[in-house]
Amino acid sequence: MTTTTRSASEAADKPLVVGGREFRSRLIVGTGKYATNREMVDAIRASGADVVTVAVRRVDLDRSKEEGILHHLDPEEFFLLPNTAGCYSADDAIRYARLARAAGFTDFLKLEVIGDEATLLPDVQATIEAAKVLVAEGFKVMAYTNEDLITALRLEDAGCAAVMPLASPIGSGLGVVNPYFIREIKRRLEVPVIVDAGVGTASDACFTMEQGVDGVLMNTALAAADDPVAMARAMKLGIEAGRLAWLAGRMPKREIAVPSSPTVGMLD
Repeated sequence: MTTTTRSASEAADKPLVVGGREFRSRLIVGTGKYATNREMVDAIRASGADVVTVAVRRVDLDRSKEEGILHHLDPEEFFLLPNTAGCYSADDAIRYARLARAAGFTDFLKLEVIGDEATLLPDVQATIEAAKVLVAEGFKVMAYTNEDLITALRLEDAGCAAVMPLASPIGSGLGVVNPYFIREIKRRLEVPVIVDAGVGTASDACFTMEQGVDGVLMNTALAAADDPVAMARAMKLGIEAGRLAWLAGRMPKREIAVPSSPTVGMLD
């Protein structure tokens, strides 16, 4: 029997911790756009994700209705993270966050305040405003934002449990457009940095994790794939590969060739 030995880098890695809670997987997935609820659950399970985010404004909060998303998501199996998708003002986001709490969700919340309907880019001023109110009310806010360092720092200062810069616009599948800014946000913040939106395929997930971030949230990349379950498995592996590559430390990039074999002691 062959025994697989974990490397020092793997052994030294720690679980993802957000707001004092520990999670096994660094992949967070959404619940929208699936053809059927059965397909949604199968894909989520294939992804290995612990955390599943649900749009409070867009789902029926009555878990007893079989046609509803929440009927199919066992809170004993998945950590359900409510989000404020579809909100275009701080007041709306705050209202739906409170509704989620009243409906029995935990105090964890993915805060999303959209500023532009065409691009779905966030309204950072409204996001910061809502974050301050919700943090004061005891919410553990995970804030969706753009890839701007200053906004990320202000969200951390507001007390957010995690900051979630976009890779590229929601549903675009473009992957990480500005990796430098993602790395800089991760370098400067102390709270977890989870990239949210824009990842399209497994190579995007891997590349995103190679920037050193703590996790990735995705939805459309799975739901819009020809085979969502297979894509979910691919994303799981992409996240794991990217994380391990970052822990391992890549070789430096050079603009000249460097022989991989010694140049001394060669046979004539």
